[in-house]
Amino acid sequence: MSLSHIIFRNLRKNLKNYYLYVFALVFSVALYFSFVTLQFDPSMDEVAASTKGGAAIGTSSVLLVVIVGIFLLYANTIFIKRRSQEIGLFQLIGLTKGRIFGILSAENSILYFGSMAIGVLVGFLASKLVMMILYKILGVDAITKLYFSPMALMQTVIVFTAIYLLIMLMNYTFIKGQSILSLFRVSATSEQRVQKMSVGLMIVGILGIALIVYGYVLSARLFSGNAMDMQQLMYTMMLILFSVILGTYLFYKGSVSFIFNLIRKSKNGYLSIHEVLSLSSIMFRMKSNALLLTIITTVSALAIGMLSLSYISYYSAETQAKESLPEDFSFAQANVKNRFVAELQNQQIQYEEKHRQPIYIEIDAKEVMNDFPTEQLLFSSVVSETMVDNIDLQPGEVIFMGYGNVVQQLISIQEKGPIVLHGLKQTQDQQLIGTTKQGVLPAYYTRGTPVAVVDEEVYQQLRQDLDPKLQKAEWADYYGVRILNKGQAEEAYAVFKEQQLEAPSFSQIEFRNNQRENMGLIMFIIGFLGLTFLITSGCILYFKQMNESEEEKGNYTILRKIGFTQGDLLRGIQIKQLFNFGIPLVVGLSHSYFAVKSGWFFFGTELATPTVIVMIVYTLLYSIFGLLSVWYYKRVIKEAL
Repeated sequence: MSLSHIIFRNLRKNLKNYYLYVFALVFSVALYFSFVTLQFDPSMDEVAASTKGGAAIGTSSVLLVVIVGIFLLYANTIFIKRRSQEIGLFQLIGLTKGRIFGILSAENSILYFGSMAIGVLVGFLASKLVMMILYKILGVDAITKLYFSPMALMQTVIVFTAIYLLIMLMNYTFIKGQSILSLFRVSATSEQRVQKMSVGLMIVGILGIALIVYGYVLSARLFSGNAMDMQQLMYTMMLILFSVILGTYLFYKGSVSFIFNLIRKSKNGYLSIHEVLSLSSIMFRMKSNALLLTIITTVSALAIGMLSLSYISYYSAETQAKESLPEDFSFAQANVKNRFVAELQNQQIQYEEKHRQPIYIEIDAKEVMNDFPTEQLLFSSVVSETMVDNIDLQPGEVIFMGYGNVVQQLISIQEKGPIVLHGLKQTQDQQLIGTTKQGVLPAYYTRGTPVAVVDEEVYQQLRQDLDPKLQKAEWADYYGVRILNKGQAEEAYAVFKEQQLEAPSFSQIEFRNNQRENMGLIMFIIGFLGLTFLITSGCILYFKQMNESEEEKGNYTILRKIGFTQGDLLRGIQIKQLFNFGIPLVVGLSHSYFAVKSGWFFFGTELATPTVIVMIVYTLLYSIFGLLSVWYYKRVIKEAL
């Protein structure tokens, strides 16, 4: 039998086990080639000019290479260990280690570069679709064309050839460092098993759960209104990160075995065949995979969290624009506003003007504010009720407007209570009667604090008793322009852009578009990177299950011989895969939820809908690998007898 015959025979034999690896490699190459093509595509110039998309996509392509490179190297480690006995047999029949390395290299090169060629073709065909998705997210009105970039091809070939050389170096080191005897023992020692539940393991299990809960509690209190300086905030975040990651590692190292051992003891050792195939197997194998599962869980939580936050910001762009800017267009200078409205009149666009004159005072609000230093006064802008629509106040009544999500987390204000307005010489006792999220002045005027709306009589008294040190010339007046016919809003925005009005001038549409462009690009990049990691990590867990199924094949043969049906065994395997894939998924979702919940208000106005959508999509895609694992086990069980 010639070596070429051995190579093609082994390749055909192993291809059925490597199909998911081939798919992941094809997908990774296609995605990388598509990303690099975006960098060189001339139609990206418009995106790059407004959002620096070329640089962002270039950076993401580097991260993509890191993810794919780690996956390919790890997958190769699994496969080379699975073939250790085959390598040992080659040595027994007289082949040298160099010749064996040549055989494996030839097999890998056919599989690897064949997959890479298919991936480049798929990436080329999909590049237009990727560009269309990006344009749709960013709201860019441009025509996309199918574009082939020789530079993108060259870069893809160089990167993946470098990864292939690393794989070959790993294989060479493995073959040279193993004796014939050790090669036959590699697969037998690849998984360490826990034989009994020790006191130390119980302590580790309890500590792991305690650290995770502690991290969650700290994250919930991170922006709860307690005053923290930047150094305290940084230390608290580092403590949360350390606690959750270490807790996750200890959870896989001992907590899972500890919990399942309690379940097993509660049954007094009488386990059904389903429980033997699921609980016992998880208990014995979870510990040896603790580091791998910790990495997968942490990166999954990071990907879900970042994608959720970017989607929250993208999803909330419209609402945030309306809450941050009270009118469609806002100006701080009368002459700038006049130029704009003159052009609106020329174009017959109907509008309404709003003029507000905020004054700036200090407010003693300690009676209605929690966790606020009593010796400090709240610096706030004040406007009259006559400057705000649909508000009618009695003398002595105050409403705080612009009390949005971010301010709520940083400054806790009660709905009602006494406050004191400080003028230069006199103070006025007032009663707070409510708060609203809707802003009445842009952040340029408020500097992040709520706006106090007071009775007209109180407002006039305050104007006569102002502290000159608190007043700023650039904050003297606010001019708002509201478009009456919303169908003409885009036309008015075109006028706003064409005039290139000097700052400070603001537009709701511009605010919304900028946020959607910036966060849309981030969401696009994180989404594709997260999808790549999901597929690669899912493949790794799947390969692990392939190894376990082959190792346990003898057990299935015995169980089949003593009368258990294929359905009996398969139900146990289904429960096992539910734990194998479900535990990292649930822990990752839990980590990401608490991370997002601790600071989502900095990104948008809606938490539930964007986060739930991201988590559902991630769960559905992740579940595919669990179903594939069950299908593979079904084939192994069928062949066991």
